Amino acid sequence: MPDVVRWFQPRGGFFLIAGPCVLEDEGTNLTVAEELARIGEQYRVPIIFKASFDKANRSSVSSPRGPGLEQGLRLLEQVKSKVGLPVTTDIHLPEQASRAAAIVDVLQIPAFLCRQTDLVLAAAATGRPLNLKKGQWMAAEDMAQQVEKARHGGARSVAVTERGTAFGYHNLVVDMRSFSIIKETCRCPAIFDASHSVQRPGGEGIRSGGEPRHIGALAAAAVAAGADAMFVEVHPDPARALSDASSMLRLNQLEGVVSRVLAVRDALGLERGSDGA
Repeated sequence: MPDVVRWFQPRGGFFLIAGPCVLEDEGTNLTVAEELARIGEQYRVPIIFKASFDKANRSSVSSPRGPGLEQGLRLLEQVKSKVGLPVTTDIHLPEQASRAAAIVDVLQIPAFLCRQTDLVLAAAATGRPLNLKKGQWMAAEDMAQQVEKARHGGARSVAVTERGTAFGYHNLVVDMRSFSIIKETCRCPAIFDASHSVQRPGGEGIRSGGEPRHIGALAAAAVAAGADAMFVEVHPDPARALSDASSMLRLNQLEGVVSRVLAVRDALGLERGSDGA
């Protein structure tokens, strides 16, 4: 298994976090993971498979939430064993941290929970790298205190993901200054969430909308502005996805986005990643 800990440290190199929003059936999970592995090998980019066992923050009580902790961890372990990719998932409660850390390589703290001290400290105590997603209401520099919480709790490797800031109702805007600010104030890698940044929260009434046609352009701009890594949710058929259907990138479009982002990095003279060129 690659050295994921190093990716979540300053100057750890470019990497990609990708996968369906929520864990789905075995076939869909493995189809996505296998394509991610192929892209990673072809473009020499380290990749982490991401999918959530539970989506605790949904627009409607009737929205699918996922398979739950026990079944979700089994599905994630299956991706690791059959495809060989490291995996990550959200956690929502402190008691989930140690159980998830027994399987996953990275623990992710959702944006709406990024200031939950008990959750951050429990995740940090596992020793796994942490991906702290910046709250939609927070300034980039405000994440420094959350990163400090994680380090105080024992986290060796932490990254912050920029996923946009609320700008009026049903709209998110990414301030491209965030990436340099995060790196300067938090002293950690800054990741760009290319799919949630085009989300329109609650924009379709009982679910969130989105504008995935902008993912490629925003991803290229973010890398040019200093993003160290990219996060993007993908699905073979987004219209049939159980969660975030309107903002996810179609799986067969991911390679084009990766190629575009790497072209920008190459033009800037930046390395591919920890396990790449």
